[in-house]
Amino acid sequence: MKTTLVRTLVLFAALTCMPSTYAALTIEITEGVEGALPIAVVPFGWGSTEPMPEDIAGIVAADLRRSGRFAPLADSDLVARPTQDSQVIFRDWRLLGVDNLVIGTVVPDGPDAYKVQFQLFDVLRGQQLIGFSFRPTRDVLRRVAHHISDLIYQELTGERGAFDTRIAYVTVTGSGDDRRYALQIADSDGFDPQTIRSSTQPIMSPAWSPDGSRVAFVSFENKQAEIYVQQIATGEQTKLAGFKGINGAPVWSPDGKYLGLTLSRDGNPEIYRLRLADGSLERLTSNPSIDTEPAWAPDGQSIVFTSDRGGGPQLYRMPAKGGTPKRLTFEGKYNASGDFSPDGERLTMVHRSQDGRYQIAALELETGVLRVLSDGRLDESPSFAPNGGMIIYATEASNRGVLAAVSVDGRVHQRLRAPEGDVREPAWSPFLH
Repeated sequence: MKTTLVRTLVLFAALTCMPSTYAALTIEITEGVEGALPIAVVPFGWGSTEPMPEDIAGIVAADLRRSGRFAPLADSDLVARPTQDSQVIFRDWRLLGVDNLVIGTVVPDGPDAYKVQFQLFDVLRGQQLIGFSFRPTRDVLRRVAHHISDLIYQELTGERGAFDTRIAYVTVTGSGDDRRYALQIADSDGFDPQTIRSSTQPIMSPAWSPDGSRVAFVSFENKQAEIYVQQIATGEQTKLAGFKGINGAPVWSPDGKYLGLTLSRDGNPEIYRLRLADGSLERLTSNPSIDTEPAWAPDGQSIVFTSDRGGGPQLYRMPAKGGTPKRLTFEGKYNASGDFSPDGERLTMVHRSQDGRYQIAALELETGVLRVLSDGRLDESPSFAPNGGMIIYATEASNRGVLAAVSVDGRVHQRLRAPEGDVREPAWSPFLH
């Protein structure tokens, strides 16, 4: 047994081999989609002699590039640098083979405030597709850039973008008595990392609330596993579970009223449901096996969990209020750490392949078809993006823990590296607007 079944019993001691960092993650696209759509994102006009506070166009181009669906032109290949629609000569862009063109401006608009506007054009038809204007303050300029990326992505693909979202993850730096654990959140592109909890003791299993305002996690700061919830904006923390034995694997119900968790308070690891309004507990499973890692279906009607009741770790599904579980996974001897796609049609998981590698896979619930998406040796902790297009997970590279992401069709691969230490336990936030 590996991953969470091991975590559930031994992992708490084993976590001391997980490291961390406090700098931005760097994203490397290791594989993209062949035939990605060519697009030109022209540097935005800037209405001041002072340096532009954020390179809006650069952020947008980077977002679109790492989606794997688009191939933005390099700045050196741009035939012109229009900032107004009257300056656009579509013929020149057609000769470059560009399908779409993005232009825009950033203008100071009061103390520490700006007016940002952009336009997206269909080059072949020579017409504007969308155009928006924003009035952000300096501290949210990057977020506005990600929002622009989302608007462009949705217009051109028909799918909602997930650039203006965040990821939570655990980092560990140092060694021995100097080892330090941190729970961090960052933009989906790894920028603007913020530490919301730091400790010399292990931190694990971050889980976002449905509205993105809180994070639940497990802490060993008091020398035993305890589950906390923290308000991101205020830093306020509340301990929800500190029973004798295991307190682990927190997950929110879609309506935000309950927390699913694994407790061994009655002697055996079982799935419980905790009502946040009053702290009342309801036990959902009762089996001599290890039941752990609950994951709520998006409609709130059922819960998937990992259990070895069949002789090895597999995924099972039961009603959200408890009931007879139904086994979902049959391919391979190890399937664990399930997470639902936002539409409820897929489950991502850790799957042990025939050659002994632990890889990220996706199961089509209607057909039962399981597809391996990653190619690592020790991949774990998969988490769907809120638009269902990508899955973020933890893996190893150069003997260090790093984060990686793969598209749900397996064609786009990314790696998120930290300057030092290890990174583990990623969780993708819900949509933030």
